[in-house]
Amino acid sequence: MRGLLRTVRAPEFAGIVFHEVEARSALNKVPGGPLPFNWTVNPYRGCSHACTYCLVGDTPVLLADGRPRQLGRLRVGDEIYGTRGRGRHRRYVRTTVLAHWSTMKPAYRLVLADGTELVGSGEHRFLTGRGWRHVAPGHGWAGRPHLSVGDTLLGTGRFARGPEDGESYRRGYLCGMVRGGGPIGARGGYRSGRVLGAVPRFRLAVVDLEALRRTRRFLASHGVRTDELAAVGAAPGASIESWSSAGSPAAGLLARWPTAPDDDWYRGFLAGVFDAEGESSAGVVRIFHADQEVVRRVCDGLRRLGFRWAQEPARADGAGGVRLLGGQLERLRFCHAVDPAVSRKRSLDGEEVRVEGARLEVAAIEPLGVELPMYDITTGTGDFIADGVVSHNCFARNTHTYLDFDAGEDFNRQVVVKVNVARVLERELRSARWRGDHVAMGTNTDPYQRAEGRYRLMPGVITALARSGTPFSVLTKGTLLARDLPLLSSVSSDVSVGLGVSIALSDRELQASMEPGTPTPAARLELVRRITDAGLSCGVMVAPVLPLLTDSAEALDDLLGQIASAGASGATVLALHLRPGTREWFLGWLAREHPELLDPYRRLYARGAYVDRRYREALGARVAPLLRRHGLARKTARQGVPGDAEASLPSGVLGPGTASSSGGEQLALL
Repeated sequence: MRGLLRTVRAPEFAGIVFHEVEARSALNKVPGGPLPFNWTVNPYRGCSHACTYCLVGDTPVLLADGRPRQLGRLRVGDEIYGTRGRGRHRRYVRTTVLAHWSTMKPAYRLVLADGTELVGSGEHRFLTGRGWRHVAPGHGWAGRPHLSVGDTLLGTGRFARGPEDGESYRRGYLCGMVRGGGPIGARGGYRSGRVLGAVPRFRLAVVDLEALRRTRRFLASHGVRTDELAAVGAAPGASIESWSSAGSPAAGLLARWPTAPDDDWYRGFLAGVFDAEGESSAGVVRIFHADQEVVRRVCDGLRRLGFRWAQEPARADGAGGVRLLGGQLERLRFCHAVDPAVSRKRSLDGEEVRVEGARLEVAAIEPLGVELPMYDITTGTGDFIADGVVSHNCFARNTHTYLDFDAGEDFNRQVVVKVNVARVLERELRSARWRGDHVAMGTNTDPYQRAEGRYRLMPGVITALARSGTPFSVLTKGTLLARDLPLLSSVSSDVSVGLGVSIALSDRELQASMEPGTPTPAARLELVRRITDAGLSCGVMVAPVLPLLTDSAEALDDLLGQIASAGASGATVLALHLRPGTREWFLGWLAREHPELLDPYRRLYARGAYVDRRYREALGARVAPLLRRHGLARKTARQGVPGDAEASLPSGVLGPGTASSSGGEQLALL
């Protein structure tokens, strides 16, 4: 994430992650459409998730060092592998875990032809040859692209089981390293000015410190003390030495061939000899050694662990070689099965994601009928590698405006905080190019969401706008705005200040289900009252109206009456708009709470995100007399709200002097 300073979890905001960033700009041009404003400022950028809490915690994820780690054990800041499309191909790239969280979700088991089993939620997505596909279909009629039996996932397939770090593995590793380049012998030495004569000596020099330090640690566990020596001159790497009567013979004993080596010994041996003498170039694993017995043992170990190989032509120095067959799939399986210490030899950086040899066809998709703890992460690439297949992580919805629903329990779980927004805004407003246009806040993200209680960014934003003579407005459903009423009232004598509050319904129980974590309808009505008591105008957005749930004449009359009693200067009624990012959550909620309405909604939204025009006209006819009865029919003189060029904002939202005597009964469908 560009400009990221730190990621914060605050105890007073349970389940919410704040990403504090240094913003490069504050003023944002409002894209497209004939709107009554051209600029906005967003101190916060909220985030919901289309595939949240996707996989169970023991799912292995590929780290940037080539090793797997369980999803539940990842932490913010960990480096892992993701992918990026480059030309016609997708390639492995390193990325960072930006957020990590968990919850309970209904579980599905996905079984692939190679035996890979992944347990996740129905919302989770995997990459196939036909694009991203969810594990299970969506609710109701509005299906989403989902996996079917026979679909092929992209990746290498199930990660191999790693070795146990036990006695047998350590002896095998030391044998491979010592025979790979650790001479054992004797030479003269000195200590405290005395000639010691012939002293047993063991010395190992390698380029990669990771292998050297693992060897030193394993030797220490067998009582062999060594000293680490830096390389001399420009030579890379370092070395370890043991100068003792016990150390060198002990190292020699550890390098002896065992009479009956087990699988763990072979895993260690292959890791050791690969660290010492192996190479991984152009995606191919090769191991060369001058001792044919070592080469024979390498072949034995590969055969024992189920790998295929081919003999390589001898090099000029006479060293014989072995090449691992099977491409990227087998190379990754080799690295996981034997766990070499040298991370550069396990690197996949920039390699194409290949499926040759991998049997990644979907064999079965099974609902488990239970809810399980699940985890999800946010990464810089938007994906990660889950047990060998490319897996989508959560992603931020493009906008979550005052007209949006919370996208389920995950709304505002990830909040980007532009901690320097006021300072950057002051600089931009001083520019000779700034013309003092109206700035509308709350048209994309709510500036008075819960995060504002912690960061207090809005006073600085308000002050910067007022000092520059820039008219502005704020639209919110957050009652935190009341904190800044004295400041807003003060600056309103210098610049035009407009305020608006979003109130969707008056039913507290339904509101808690639809908009969890937001102030109650009663609290928002009280905010309207406090705004008008402070001498400021306030318009209300009645949004979104839910067809067949909150659209009756009785319900709207009651709500509009309460809005008028609170002193609002105008109101605009906006019907539900099922935009991507909201659609899936809402349909899931509807299927659980009101399954009888799925078919009517299918007909109303048959053409996509917008409600049927006949419904819009009927709602308009129902609302118009109610607005007039309660004195709320005044609109802004200019048409246009985000997403609807025909609708008009209610009087007061853009500040004094913007009202029109026109009834303005158009309805926005957001």
